[in-house]
Amino acid sequence: MRHRTLACLVTAISATTAALIVAPAAQASGSVHIAKIYYDSPGTDRGSNTSLNAEWVTITNSTSTGRSLKGWTLTDASSHKYTFHTFTLGAGKTVKVHTGSGSDTSKNKFQDRGWYVWNNTKDTATLRKASGTKVDSCSYNSSAVDSKLC
Repeated sequence: MRHRTLACLVTAISATTAALIVAPAAQASGSVHIAKIYYDSPGTDRGSNTSLNAEWVTITNSTSTGRSLKGWTLTDASSHKYTFHTFTLGAGKTVKVHTGSGSDTSKNKFQDRGWYVWNNTKDTATLRKASGTKVDSCSYNSSAVDSKLC
């Protein structure tokens, strides 16, 4: 009986140890995630394009391969939605999604909005795949700072 109990204990410890070893490996593979929200552009909110573009969200690909974001969406708590068109975020790269207008590049995307999206006191940014599956979200609740690292 004692040998059977010991054998069961060893098996349970081995399975637990294996699970613990696999979990960090999965995390080490990286992700596409919201890295930062700059929600309170400098100065008075008067709606100039310069001010609108000083409000942005960065999305980072910490994987070792490029990821297609075609059809992915970035939304706030009020359901303002930005949809990525054909776009691949390179391995280890970051893209900044600005609120205002501009020319899209591999490093900067523009929502082409005429007014602010991110509330200055609290909001939530949510990143979803084209299928609607939630990839990441980041919330803030502060008027003491102008940005949030996620």
